[in-house]
Amino acid sequence: MISEKMHSTSRRSLIKWGIYGVGGIAIGAMPQAIYAQSNSRGKMLAFNANDIGILNFALLLEELESAFYAAVVSSGKITNSRELEYMKYLGAQETAHVKFLRSVLANQVLFTTEDLSFNSSSLNDILANRDRILNAAVTLEDLGVHAYNGAGTSLTSPIFLLAAGSIVSVEARHAAGVRALLNRPTTEPDRDRLISDANLNSTLNPFKGKAYDELYTPKQIVAIVNSLNILNNPIGGTLVS
Repeated sequence: MISEKMHSTSRRSLIKWGIYGVGGIAIGAMPQAIYAQSNSRGKMLAFNANDIGILNFALLLEELESAFYAAVVSSGKITNSRELEYMKYLGAQETAHVKFLRSVLANQVLFTTEDLSFNSSSLNDILANRDRILNAAVTLEDLGVHAYNGAGTSLTSPIFLLAAGSIVSVEARHAAGVRALLNRPTTEPDRDRLISDANLNSTLNPFKGKAYDELYTPKQIVAIVNSLNILNNPIGGTLVS
């Protein structure tokens, strides 16, 4: 099945960068707000295949990034002052994205920040050292670019499309910046992609082989998020089915 191939591809790439299934560190490295929400299954997050579902799905990804950078800053594993300042900067921007999307969605927001439940063991595995942290940051930022590009084609509201478009370019800059810290290519080479050519949606990717970022479906994004194993909440709905 394609979903099984997709998960296998994601897992191999995550293993390559050392951020999948490795030993943990003390729970004390995590911010208290995340720790308090950790290790319970959490509420079901259901996203329908419409503008509201798409933008709420984008909000979920921004919440993940915001929580991740908060944990990174508190971990003490980024010891270079310049890199730590950059992690704080990225975290502040991701938190701003969360607030922005919540303001755009207004009363159409489907979940609260407190509804999210994080897997403290897996998150602490990622926080074990500087390289693992930065590689995870690259994965999350690249994921955001692929997700926004993939979902953007389905948005019908000009306001929602503008909101998504104003964020995706920032995510791409984040990815390039963290890649530079690791001396990795600042644009994502094919060998780094978590979705192989064979599993790309051909309708979403008519220009494969050109100099552009591939578009991932919401279902593929969920598969990658699940591979990271940092979110306990089950994700469902027609958008990701």
